[in-house]
Amino acid sequence: MDYFAGLDVSVKETSVCIVDDAGKIVREARVASEPEALLQVLTNTLYRIKRVGLEAGLSIIREWKQVRGQ
Repeated sequence: MDYFAGLDVSVKETSVCIVDDAGKIVREARVASEPEALLQVLTNTLYRIKRVGLEAGLSIIREWKQVRGQ
């Protein structure tokens, strides 16, 4: 099964919502807006995340560049 993640990023905290391919929410979490915290959620072996959706805004640029560089 494929999963999809949505990230709503603010300066200190990021809200993460993971849904399955039927659109059912399987996990919601709030983590620090730091690459390590985001990777911990996005690389969880329980979910094979196919795509990540990001809210539009400047606060995600630094974190996303660092996550992609990992």
